[in-house]
Amino acid sequence: MSSDPFVAPTQYVPEPLISNRLNAADRNGSTILRSLPVQSIPYIAKVSIDLITIAIVGLIGLHIQTLSDLQMANGSIALAEIIRFHSMLYAAYVTWFAACLIFFMQAAGLYVHTMNHSGMDEQRRTLQATLTAGLVLCGTAYLSHGEVMSREAIIVFVVGVALMLSFRRALWRRMAYRRCREDIDTRNILIVGTGEVAQQLRTHLESLRHLGFRFKGFVSLSEDEARHNHSDLIGDVCDCLSLAKAYFVDEIFISVPAERDLVIDLVQGARDMGIDIRIVPDLYKGLARNVPVEFVGQIPTLRLHCNELDFSSVLLKRALDLSLSALAMLILLPLFLVIALAIRLDSRGPIFYRSERIGRKGRTFTFYKFRTMVENADALKATVAHKNERDAILFKIADDPRVTRVGALLRKYSMDEMPQFLNVLFGDMSLVGPRPPLSAEVEKYELSHLRRLEVLPGITGLWQIEGRQDPSFESYISLDTAYVENWSIWLDLKILLRTVDVVIQGTGT
Repeated sequence: MSSDPFVAPTQYVPEPLISNRLNAADRNGSTILRSLPVQSIPYIAKVSIDLITIAIVGLIGLHIQTLSDLQMANGSIALAEIIRFHSMLYAAYVTWFAACLIFFMQAAGLYVHTMNHSGMDEQRRTLQATLTAGLVLCGTAYLSHGEVMSREAIIVFVVGVALMLSFRRALWRRMAYRRCREDIDTRNILIVGTGEVAQQLRTHLESLRHLGFRFKGFVSLSEDEARHNHSDLIGDVCDCLSLAKAYFVDEIFISVPAERDLVIDLVQGARDMGIDIRIVPDLYKGLARNVPVEFVGQIPTLRLHCNELDFSSVLLKRALDLSLSALAMLILLPLFLVIALAIRLDSRGPIFYRSERIGRKGRTFTFYKFRTMVENADALKATVAHKNERDAILFKIADDPRVTRVGALLRKYSMDEMPQFLNVLFGDMSLVGPRPPLSAEVEKYELSHLRRLEVLPGITGLWQIEGRQDPSFESYISLDTAYVENWSIWLDLKILLRTVDVVIQGTGT
C-alpha cells in the first residue's frame, strides 16, 4: 500500500460551506457569478470555425465567377445587374450548403470530444458529411433550375471545403496530441483490478502518451487482490472515490467483474465528482445497454459516464492568456526595468523571488515575483509566525517587518505579481485561477480542498476580488471552489476587469 498522505479516507468538508459563502457574497451585492451563459462555448467555437471556412471558400469561388461574368458583360449595365442578382443567389446556395453541412457534422458527432476516435476516422466522417451536404446542394440546384452554380462550380466548391476542413481538423488534432505529450492536457486514470487484463490495460494506455492517459495506480476489488501487495496497488474499491480525488483522477477503468450494485454506486459517485467511468464491454450486460463502444487504442471500452471537457475551451482560455500576457509584458517593460533598479538600490538580494509552487493536478513549477522582502526572509519566518493574521493554513502579516520600503509599495498596488506573466507564457499559470499554494500548505489540505488544484493557478482570481481582506481559510477555499465549478470565459473576463479596479485602489498588503 502507498504511504501517500492522501490515501487514507478523509471526511469531506460539508458542501453547504460553498453555497453558504456564495449566498453571503450575493447578499453583499456581488453579482459576478450570476447570469452565467449556459450555451456551450466549445461547440459554438467549432461551428463558427467551420462556418468561417465555408465562407472563405465560397467568397473565393464567388469572386472568380464574378470576374469571369463581368468580362463577358463587357460594360453592359443590364448584364451587370443580372450578375449582381446571380451573386445573391450564389450566396443563398452557399448558406444552404453551410446549414446542411453543420447538420450532417453534428449528426456524425464531429462537434463533441473526438480524441477517442482515430484521426483517420475523424477525416472519414468529415469527408462523408461534406460530400452528403454537396449532394443536397446539387439536388437543390437541379430542382430550382439554378444556373448560378454549375456542376463544375459545385464540385470545385465542395472539394475545396472538404480539403480546408480536413486540414483544419488535422492541425487541431496535431496540436492536441502535442499538448498531451508535453503533459499539459492529461487524463489521470485508476484501474480497478490487478489481474492480467489490468496489467495489459496499463501497458497499453502508457504507450498512448499522445492521448494524454497517465496511470496513477491499481485499486483492488477483493481481499485476495489486496493480499498480493502489488507495488502499484494504492487502495481498495471502498476508497476508490477518495483515491480518485486525491490523485486528481479523470477516469476510472474497471477491468474485472464486479457486483452490479457496486458498479452503479461507483458510477453515481463518480458522476457527482465529474469523473468518467469505463468498463470492459462484455462484463456488465444490461447496465451498458445502448452505450456505444469506444476504442482506446486497440481496447474496446464502454463509457458509462462522460464528463466533457473539450479541448477547444482550453485552447480559447490559453489564447486569451497568451495574447494578454504578451501584450502586458510589452507595455510594462519600461516599468519592469524601473522596478528592478529600485529593488537593487533599496536592499541587498536578487531582483526576483523564486519559489516552488504546486500547480494543476499537483505539478510543481517555479513561481516568480519581484522580491519585496529582505534577502533572508524565509529564514526569519519562524520569528514572526506568532503574528500571523490568517487562520489555519494561510500566512499573512499586515505590517511584516521583513518587507522592504520598495516592497511595501509594490505590494500595495500588486506590482510584485507582474513577473508571473512569464509563468503564464510558460504554461504553468493562467491569468485567472486559484493562487498557487506552497507544498507545505498542500500537505495540510483535506481531500475537498484539492478541488482548487484541478485547474491552472492564476495571477488573479475570485478570492482576490471578493475575499481579499477576509482572513478565513474557508472563504479562500469556497471562492476558489466556486470558480472551478462555474468557470467560463465570461467569468474570467469579469474577474480581470474587477482586478483592474482592485489594483488601482491599492488594497494589496
